[in-house]
Amino acid sequence: MPAEITKEEPGKVISDYILDQCAKHPDKIFLTQPIGDEVKMWTFAQFVSESKRMAAYIESLDLPVPSQIAIMSTNCAWWLMADLAIMLTGHVGVPIYPTLTAETTKYTLEHSESKLLFVGKLSGTSWQEMKEGIPEGMKCITFPLRPDGLDFDTWEELVARDEIKEVKKRQPEELATIIYTSGSTGMPKGVMISFDSMTCTIFGLNAVFRWTSEDRYLSYLPLSHGMERWLGECLPFVTGMQVFYTDGLATFGRDLARCKPTLFVSVPRLWTKFQQGVFRTVSPNKLNTMMKVPVVKRHYKKKVMESLGFDCVRVAFSGSAPLPPELLSWYRALGLRLLEGYGMTENFNYSHVNLPGKERVGYVGLPQKGVQQRIAEDGELQIKSPGMMMGYYKNDEATSETFTSDFWLRTGDKGELDELGRLKITGRTKEIFKTSKGKYVAPAPIESMFISHPLVEMAFVGGRGEPAAHVIILLCDESKKAAKMGGEQKDEIQEEMEALLNKVNDSLAEHEKMQFLVIVNEEWLPENGFVTPTNKIKRSKIEQEHLQYLDEWYESDSKVIWHRFVVRRLSLVNMMRNSVKSIETVSRSSLESLRSMSFKQSTANVSRKEMNKLHAIDKMSEMRDAVRDWLK
Repeated sequence: MPAEITKEEPGKVISDYILDQCAKHPDKIFLTQPIGDEVKMWTFAQFVSESKRMAAYIESLDLPVPSQIAIMSTNCAWWLMADLAIMLTGHVGVPIYPTLTAETTKYTLEHSESKLLFVGKLSGTSWQEMKEGIPEGMKCITFPLRPDGLDFDTWEELVARDEIKEVKKRQPEELATIIYTSGSTGMPKGVMISFDSMTCTIFGLNAVFRWTSEDRYLSYLPLSHGMERWLGECLPFVTGMQVFYTDGLATFGRDLARCKPTLFVSVPRLWTKFQQGVFRTVSPNKLNTMMKVPVVKRHYKKKVMESLGFDCVRVAFSGSAPLPPELLSWYRALGLRLLEGYGMTENFNYSHVNLPGKERVGYVGLPQKGVQQRIAEDGELQIKSPGMMMGYYKNDEATSETFTSDFWLRTGDKGELDELGRLKITGRTKEIFKTSKGKYVAPAPIESMFISHPLVEMAFVGGRGEPAAHVIILLCDESKKAAKMGGEQKDEIQEEMEALLNKVNDSLAEHEKMQFLVIVNEEWLPENGFVTPTNKIKRSKIEQEHLQYLDEWYESDSKVIWHRFVVRRLSLVNMMRNSVKSIETVSRSSLESLRSMSFKQSTANVSRKEMNKLHAIDKMSEMRDAVRDWLK
């Protein structure tokens, strides 16, 4: 008998629905958490009991209701238990991105007026940075998965108590959470989301996709981001689907195989990495050839889907940034129903999605149930959504700027609609720049063309105030390693990139064409500020980082420029040094052999073989001296 689809009931919010699930399925596994080589599981009954025991402790603190309580951790089972405990005690959850700078950590905790902080699973590097931003005197509680050496109250100690006697009934119009935007520019703003927005949007989405308690989900994108909060917490709370976590990048494949997800969500940068993982096993050309042969096509599709861990996925989503059309088509050719969607933290990600059977490559789909859309005179997309935020926390000015006078949300995105009303995002209004020739360039669609190439991981199009635009690209890991080897491998990448530059330029208007392509030997990570925690590039950071090189690049005649790739010469130096050592070793060995000959043996009687050795020693000595001179 198929599992039931949860029905929407007036007045109920996500905390009510998860309590219902726990009552209906007390012995069913809800959460699965890997911890090193072990795996810990919680039934619904265990999950709600532990949450209620933490709620009892929070209640004992006598904080004003409601107060803000922050969670600073990567995804784990305790994240959801802490958040439910916050809901059950009438408070407001404030997720903190687990890779912030100390400055932004301090700003978020102070601006949100958080009274309590849960500290959980963080990398050593992140913790060393973020701990400097925790305000002095702030009360902290640590999850069982936590950085080493902390002297805070522990989760294990605090849940050793009775459950809370009476939970707070939350109302739809109440403030549920404040999500601070990752912010590709400036300090983040606190987006206030109500319980109604967190709940009704799930039912709008599930009216189409019909998830139940039999579905499985791997939660690995940051829960501190709106999209993962929606799909990794609100959706399981309502439907009762089982949630799995990952122990980290090193165990991702194993964790994915354990989960066998039926719903999978990712972002363009990771969809690209998954594809590159396939290409390390089988070349793109070979795979394309096999996919054209009917007899083996089905076998190869099955094998590739199994290798990716997607063989049970019935729906996959991509969000956060545009997905290159070629990449989307590649996954769909494998049989993966990969659907692009669109949303913002300000509407709790409830805006547009490609519906099954109505997909269009390059478009983010139709408005979801209850969503209205319009294109303003300046081309900006404006929407109304059931997931609309209550406003920005303590920032009325920013709130009023974000809404029109008739209360439509200004998305800041340029958009186009096709004949069916499907939306295509054509760029960000604030990202569009003008060259010194007075022509406007929208970078996002052009970046998508470069990212579609299998050697490219990320791309940034710039050129504000310059005579022409340019593109800076980050190679994928395998390509970067190959480039560092130098020689033919680097030359082949150069040829590929030059061909890609020409191909993209051929498709662009004259004023949009790239003057050159720069390949940078860098890491673009949330930790160093080049991308947001959801892997959106931070344009101001990338522009500032390379500003000092622009004059040199624009004066160069090169179409492809290598930046900070200096390892080729170093590799050659090391190779030559090894050659000197080898020559000296062979020479010593040969001389010892000749010296061991009988002293009475005359040179005239030396064999031809030994004479050849003497000549070889002379040649090698000359080579050694030449190499030594070159090394100097």
